[in-house]
Amino acid sequence: MSESGANVVPFVLDGADSEDTGVDTPAFDMMEAVRMAEAIVFAAAEPVSRKALAQRLPDGVDVDAVMAEIQRQYERRGVNLVRVADAWAFRTAGDLAFLMSRDSVQQKKLSRAALEVLAIIAYHQPVTRAEIEEIRGVETSKGTIDTLMESAWIRMRGRRRTPGRPVTYGTTDTFLDHFGLEEIRDLPGMDELKGAGLLSSRMPSSFVMPQPPADPDLFGDDEEPLTDIDLEELGLLTPRINDD
Repeated sequence: MSESGANVVPFVLDGADSEDTGVDTPAFDMMEAVRMAEAIVFAAAEPVSRKALAQRLPDGVDVDAVMAEIQRQYERRGVNLVRVADAWAFRTAGDLAFLMSRDSVQQKKLSRAALEVLAIIAYHQPVTRAEIEEIRGVETSKGTIDTLMESAWIRMRGRRRTPGRPVTYGTTDTFLDHFGLEEIRDLPGMDELKGAGLLSSRMPSSFVMPQPPADPDLFGDDEEPLTDIDLEELGLLTPRINDD
């Protein structure tokens, strides 16, 4: 028992065990690790990655156990700890979102074309503009892609290993965070979309719902990552100046 009477659950730091070496090894209080991680996430403007937490918490702390404990403590609170890809953030509890609506800044509504393109990228990523147009059956304007890029919901992720090396697009962690998804595999399936009225109940029996990738960050054999030269060409990197 601690001086306050609370139970202390120790974390043993990395190093030799005191019973094996005769050297006293300091123990780290679980609740202290929880307080530290809570402070780090609370103060961050963006979701904090597991790697960043591991770097800032004492050695030997089980980051996953700490975050699970914070998540448990906040599960019935006005704010919840949520996971976004491999990062963590505090967000208003879903059932209380209506309290924030009157003060929130209304975002510009996406056009039908932009919503269609966003859905195609989310479910089919990585996907090129030509592949998006093939799925939609109509041409996709550069403005639609630019709007989604400006919202930070999609990104240029690589190039297809085909003639012309077209750019491939995928979603971002900001997309996951905005739509309350832990990972891309949490996207709604066919039954959920029908239940929400987003798909016709009279879809052709041959229609197959695309399955989001298990790990959207992995590159397949037909895709390669963007190089610095690609980034310069696409206007995403300031051109290097030759001093000669």
